Amino acid sequence: MNNLSLQKPREWKPLEQRSCTDVPWLILFILFNVGMLCICGFAIATGAASRLISGYDSFGNTCGKKNAKIPEIDLSGQDHTNRKYVFFLDPCNIDIMKRKIKSVALCVSKCPDSELRTYQELTSFSSINGSDLCTYDLQPEVYSSHPDRATKCPKLPVHPSGSVAVFHRCMPKDISCYAKFAEAFVSFVSDNSAIHRVIAGVMTAKEIIMALCLLALVLSLVLMLVIRYISVVLVWILTAVVVVGSIGGCGILWWLYVDQGKALNATLTAPELTVAKDNQQALLFYAIAATVFTALLLLLMFFMRKRVALTIALFHVAGKVFSSLPLLALQPFWTFLTLMLFWVYWISVLLFLGTAGSPVRNNQTGLVEFRMDGPLQYMVVYHAVGLVWISEFILACQQMTIAGAVVTYYFSRDKSNLPLTPIVSSLLRLMRFHLGTVAKGAFIITLVEIPRLILTYIQSQLQGKENACARCLLKACICCLWCLEKCLSYLNMNAYTATAINSTSFCTSARDAFFLLAENALRVAAINSVGDFVLFLGKILIVSCTAFAGILSLNYQREYTVWVLPLIIVCVFAFLVAHCFLSVFESVVDVLFLCFAIDTKQNDGSPGREYYMDKSLMEFVENSRSAAERYTKAEGDSREMKAMTGGGTLA
Repeated sequence: MNNLSLQKPREWKPLEQRSCTDVPWLILFILFNVGMLCICGFAIATGAASRLISGYDSFGNTCGKKNAKIPEIDLSGQDHTNRKYVFFLDPCNIDIMKRKIKSVALCVSKCPDSELRTYQELTSFSSINGSDLCTYDLQPEVYSSHPDRATKCPKLPVHPSGSVAVFHRCMPKDISCYAKFAEAFVSFVSDNSAIHRVIAGVMTAKEIIMALCLLALVLSLVLMLVIRYISVVLVWILTAVVVVGSIGGCGILWWLYVDQGKALNATLTAPELTVAKDNQQALLFYAIAATVFTALLLLLMFFMRKRVALTIALFHVAGKVFSSLPLLALQPFWTFLTLMLFWVYWISVLLFLGTAGSPVRNNQTGLVEFRMDGPLQYMVVYHAVGLVWISEFILACQQMTIAGAVVTYYFSRDKSNLPLTPIVSSLLRLMRFHLGTVAKGAFIITLVEIPRLILTYIQSQLQGKENACARCLLKACICCLWCLEKCLSYLNMNAYTATAINSTSFCTSARDAFFLLAENALRVAAINSVGDFVLFLGKILIVSCTAFAGILSLNYQREYTVWVLPLIIVCVFAFLVAHCFLSVFESVVDVLFLCFAIDTKQNDGSPGREYYMDKSLMEFVENSRSAAERYTKAEGDSREMKAMTGGGTLA
């Protein structure tokens, strides 16, 4: 206890010193990425890349090259130098669960470009194009008479097909072939005509879809400006709507309860009377619950009414930050582009791993599959962990960059004389000093996210098989892990801010940020409740406006018979765009609040300890200080009066 009491509190020195933080974690992250590259190199070295791109048949032969004989596998070791395309005997037989085509695959020199209805047409196609469409042990002249033609030749009729760019697969041009596959994603599709109408509507409306997506982007930028200039009106209107809506909802429920009681006095049959009593009891329960909720909400808003002003001031300052640092608005683009490039790489390596390993005959199908045995099979697990950790690392880099730029803005005495590019300066500081801190924070999120994903996968696999207790337990675990992940993400963001301010390690920054947030718990609650709700309504507003514009646009184009999919695409894109932009706005508000808390803790406005904060935040502090002084003065007067009264009595 004595050591703790003698321990000095953290002395915040914004941007005064820089040092490398969490270097061991940076080394660990680099070694992990070297392992990811080794997995990619292994997949390419074992021929998986060529098998994935060029394709291979069901007997272990790679198309477009001369193959070596595989022991104990018939029809292997074929010379496919002139056969560069993969042809499936039954391309429409798709295994949705395993995401692959359950069919014998052959290497052919040409994909059939017209429909083939009979075995004679198969023979004619083979003789004209030199491309055999049945297995290699059958000659074209015996296609019609061979007893195993049903299993060794393609399913008739053979649909016209074309080769897929880069991957050299013959895929049918008729979309009706994929009706089963489409049903797995589009539940409302029951016939091929619906698929055709939906896809035709999307293709015809592609210009409108692109225009509406651009509209969502513009609306997101406009909303960020609007929040800055009308933040006061917006927050108080929202507060009034919530209060009126809660009270009005309670009143309606109690009115329905009383009205239901009057209905019981009417002449009702026995079954109707039982139903009416049940309804009245349900309404009583709902009315009591709504009343309790409204009372708690009003009490919470009463105690937090003064702290709402801080949320308004922070929103106003956040708008100024975006005006001074316009490159902040581009952060979602760079992050999204980086994530897309990494995900493309990750999926490519995963596909390589799917065709890596040794050829093994499947005893059930008699076809050849490539499998990784022994320790090599854990490469997929390692690769999956890399997906989560590196993705979280990229997102954490964005958070750290935003935090560094906002910290530079806040702790600059002269806001009009900022560095030329604070965003670039923040990114360079991150790359030079704090990559280890970001890697450690991302790893902590990964430790929580991977178990949650595993449990979610188990729940999906046991759908309909597990009992009610197991299902409830799984959902509870998933929910707890999700809540823990969100809490850690919020703490990580504040830890990155503390690192950007004081250049401390992740654990030290997280501890300092946690104690600082705990000291301002009510302010944090006000900002997260009011601020997040305002931003959520902003997202809903952007999606609603975009959807409304989409309905008006499609309404004047009568040839679009199905609007559902174009509108879904537009609304999803609008929500993602709004979420990206407003999430950056939310991050800026969180960083500003931590800077504000540090500023008010370290400074008092006296000479030598001047505040760094903006004028609007200064007004909030002065108003709070005046209110506190009035309260102190009133309390002092009250105590003085009590003392005088006591003295008179004694006299």
